[in-house]
Amino acid sequence: MIKSKKDYFYYLEADRIALSKPKGEMLSFSSRIKAYFFPDYIWMFQKTLRKLEYLKNTNKNLFDKVIYFFVLRKFYKLSYKLGFTIPVNVFGPGLSIAHYGTIIINTRTKVGANCRIHAGVNMGTEAGFADRAPAIGDNVYIGPGAKLFGPITIPDNTAIGANAVVNKSFETERTVLGGIPAKVISENIDIDDMLIRATKIIELGLNKEELAGRPAKEIKELLRKN
Repeated sequence: MIKSKKDYFYYLEADRIALSKPKGEMLSFSSRIKAYFFPDYIWMFQKTLRKLEYLKNTNKNLFDKVIYFFVLRKFYKLSYKLGFTIPVNVFGPGLSIAHYGTIIINTRTKVGANCRIHAGVNMGTEAGFADRAPAIGDNVYIGPGAKLFGPITIPDNTAIGANAVVNKSFETERTVLGGIPAKVISENIDIDDMLIRATKIIELGLNKEELAGRPAKEIKELLRKN
């Protein structure tokens, strides 16, 4: 959770790396023109989400509350535009939303660092309860159309396959969950083939600009060397 300005900048940087976005000052003139006319709304949404989290968790004066109102308004407009129902303070650093399209997350859900999530995902509570929601570990890939319900736990380094319905907890890492209801369909996977561990890149102090735009498998090799 973002509790300070330092946390805020850390989350922003991790999200930027996870999305393979270059820093603004690294963009060429033509790229800046293109970004102006054809903005990356997902990156805009994630930046607004982090700003809103920072203001919600730290605002202490009237000025902050006024800024919070305007950021909240922008957040709702982007959420509606993209089809996202994503509450604040759910996702850890290194969030990567793959595409536009409906994503619905219950406010009581907790997701760790470096989550790669696709369209059509729904994470909800157990029927009849308001607070029995999923708890998802770090480095989790969630495929298109996956559904996760109830007070379940998903371990670190797990992949959830497209259209899987997960309604029970799993304990073993490095597996793929798939099917209805979900079960382990593959073991000993390398999650770095499916997502970018942005927090690890920051921890190792790698040249993040050299990594911008590279696919997850190439970045995996750089992580292994370090």
